[in-house]
Amino acid sequence: MVERQPEGMPVLLRRERPPDAAAIRAVNARAFGGPAEADLVEALRRHGALTLSLVAIQAVEIVGHIAFSPVTIHGVESTFPTLGLGPMAVIPAWQRRGIGSLLVRRGLAECRDAAWAGVVVLGHPEYYPRFGFVRASAFGITCEYPVPDEVFMALELIPGALSGHGGIARYRPEFSTV
Repeated sequence: MVERQPEGMPVLLRRERPPDAAAIRAVNARAFGGPAEADLVEALRRHGALTLSLVAIQAVEIVGHIAFSPVTIHGVESTFPTLGLGPMAVIPAWQRRGIGSLLVRRGLAECRDAAWAGVVVLGHPEYYPRFGFVRASAFGITCEYPVPDEVFMALELIPGALSGHGGIARYRPEFSTV
């Protein structure tokens, strides 16, 4: 589906395809200034753990990428499946043009359409609230990693879905190995 950036330039958003892997790697490495996030995406792909992977195409170049993978909230008496957003990357020359926002909005819409209850993210506390994310601690959810409370956020895709499902959010093992 073709989306329009705020300045009106068309951007194609679509699901990742096998030939996109090298370009996705390049986007993540360039956006983050190193290979860690690119390695993470490849490890998730290799283990079949990319629940959703979208690319943004400007002209014929992949300029952005977003990944969603399984996260399990481990409570006192039960576990609850949800998704983790990340990494999300746009190559530096195309940043601050709305491409990241288009990827986040489309990704969240597709997750909602697939009946996922919620999404967590480790990210910038100034950026993700514009999409409805709030501190995960508001739902009694903490991150398995030692991170500041304001950078670990959650979003209910189904209203009320995260209430009563507090616990520790555990990411896929790939997040700890790359």
